[in-house]
Amino acid sequence: MSRLPRLAAVATATLALTVLVSVPTSASEARWGSSRPSVGGEPTVSDPRVVAHFDFAQGQTAENIVLEPDGSAIVSFSNARQVARVDKQGTVTILATLPPVANPNTPVIGVAATTGVTRAHDGTIYVVYATGTSETGVWRIGPDGSGPEQIAELPTNGFPNAIDIDEECGTLYVADSVLGTVWSVPQDGGPRTAWATGTELQPLPAPDGLVGANGLKVHNGAVWVSNTDRQTLLRIPIRHDKTAGAIETRATGLSWIDDFDFTGRGDTVLAALIMDNQVALVRPDGTHKVVLTEQDGLDNPTAVAVGHKKVYVTSAAFFNPVNPDPNLLLARLSKGHK
Repeated sequence: MSRLPRLAAVATATLALTVLVSVPTSASEARWGSSRPSVGGEPTVSDPRVVAHFDFAQGQTAENIVLEPDGSAIVSFSNARQVARVDKQGTVTILATLPPVANPNTPVIGVAATTGVTRAHDGTIYVVYATGTSETGVWRIGPDGSGPEQIAELPTNGFPNAIDIDEECGTLYVADSVLGTVWSVPQDGGPRTAWATGTELQPLPAPDGLVGANGLKVHNGAVWVSNTDRQTLLRIPIRHDKTAGAIETRATGLSWIDDFDFTGRGDTVLAALIMDNQVALVRPDGTHKVVLTEQDGLDNPTAVAVGHKKVYVTSAAFFNPVNPDPNLLLARLSKGHK
């Protein structure tokens, strides 16, 4: 097990160096001190604290997160190929380990990795597995802990990343960072469909581009997607016939954007900026400000989840060569009037 994190770290460090040259830092970001005041009644993030530290040497690079009704977090550990539960006391329980792959050939990173994770109301967990082999796809863990079981294959030459569920129409949506595609998969499993494609979802052209569509959430009748290379937050309406509408760019200049979540029913977003070690609040008008930083405990933040009047942030420490600290951070969320 100890070899796998080192291999993944080398591969992802190469990715970091490449993207670092190609993606400039946004000039529109404003840094805030520890008070982080509310502006115009917008949500406020305060009192950040790390509630769980994970074992980098064992591959516990926290990649994605979804919440349970009691406030526990379901977290994917990408390099360990695992899905874990972190309870409110910070205790970690491994729920499932995805099967090893003899010769993984995953684009960008070269190793097998668990990436996105989501949860149905009945407790079923869906996780994305990227391997570069036939095991690439969506896997299911039953409410009783059964599985993991592969329920859909995704292209071996892609890099499936984030996943979210629309239970009203029984559909899982998956963002592919290499193929620039949002895939749809029946919740019960079955063939994939290229639900949305377009330049907005693709990485930048070679040699600069590597990671396009990255984070994904279903929200207010649309699928929202981040594009890391293009520093954008996108909205794709779900039409009445469940097909994809035209892709809308809702925010730009979000350097290093990874996954994200909404602060409530409106369209205000909290987004992880992985290489900047920041979380940004993105307003509905597309402007944004930084609300959490490395000083709060972030170490290459990968994803955000909002619930129980709290903000949960996973950090993977992928690109920290000295004292990496993958962790789970919690902060208080005051929603203001939006």
